[in-house]
Amino acid sequence: MENADWCNDAQLFELMRKELFTAVVGDVMDKIGLRHQFLPPYLTVLDREMIIAGRAMTVLEADVFEEVTENSANPLMAKPFGVMFEALDSLKPDDVYICTGSSPAYALWGGLMSTRATHLKAAGAVLDGYVRDSREILELGLPVASRGCYAQDQGPRGKVLDYNVPLIIGQVHVKPGDIIFGDCDGILCVPKSHEEEVIKAALEKVRGESAVRNALKDGMSTVEAFDKFGIM
Repeated sequence: MENADWCNDAQLFELMRKELFTAVVGDVMDKIGLRHQFLPPYLTVLDREMIIAGRAMTVLEADVFEEVTENSANPLMAKPFGVMFEALDSLKPDDVYICTGSSPAYALWGGLMSTRATHLKAAGAVLDGYVRDSREILELGLPVASRGCYAQDQGPRGKVLDYNVPLIIGQVHVKPGDIIFGDCDGILCVPKSHEEEVIKAALEKVRGESAVRNALKDGMSTVEAFDKFGIM
């Protein structure tokens, strides 16, 4: 990917963190018919200053009812946490660990996982469930979004069944490699097939909004501003 604003993922995500916010990206996707790209509103960042921008490394979780089940037809049932460690170790720079599939009855993420993800230079984590060790996560500074904080362990309650597979969270289809973008106003998914169009349009819109903001500060009416700029 190469254009006037960025030529690789590192530059793209740095640009998004500096210039963009979820509202403007969501507005742009609405305009091109991608109207169901925000994840459910119960998913929020752990700290209001956190910004998540990276590529989805998708993780499928499921409920279980004991940590180890012997003689199961599924050998994964004898493996604590399923393939969670393999999923975590697969993270690459600028990846976002994004997990769903289980009931919201336990934590899907914690401090040690954050330590490993930080070492791997991941961009953050989005959990359709809870996190724990929140003080440790905040100290590390890893951007994390979830349903909230709840310390109950996943060990005897959940396993990762697979990773880098398609997911559905709320109404949103998330595929490996899609862009995950989140801030204090929500978490959304930009399909990889539309990312260049969406990011370019979002940059144009946010830069245009700066002109509108300055005009409003100078006393221009909202009617005049919309007629002139077509943005509000």
